[in-house]
Amino acid sequence: MKKVALDTNIAADILNGKTDTIQFVRTFDLIFLPVTVEGELLFGAKNSGKREENLKRFRAFIGSCEILDINHLVAEEYASIRYELKTKGKPIPENDIWIAAICIVNRVPLFTRDTHFQYIDDITLVSN
Repeated sequence: MKKVALDTNIAADILNGKTDTIQFVRTFDLIFLPVTVEGELLFGAKNSGKREENLKRFRAFIGSCEILDINHLVAEEYASIRYELKTKGKPIPENDIWIAAICIVNRVPLFTRDTHFQYIDDITLVSN
């Protein structure tokens, strides 16, 4: 069974109707959202000019995905990734470290357009 986790930029593409992204994501059997991505999407909806409309639409999208949550194993992985990036001199956004940790612990590839995830050794990335 093919599975994939979506980064915020990919979820945004889907919510904005980007056809090539939607078609690619449909090739997977299971679609996951790291809880961090869920938070970023909900913030984006609340911060938008069409707050209520976007909240309804975003929540429907979020409900169609399996949510990957944070636990003590993810926290351990987060700490390892953050330390590794610090020693490499390759900082990335804090939320992206959490997203990577969630994907690594759950052994789910991440579909993203952010190239800085390549600095993380144990993550599996997907692209179309």
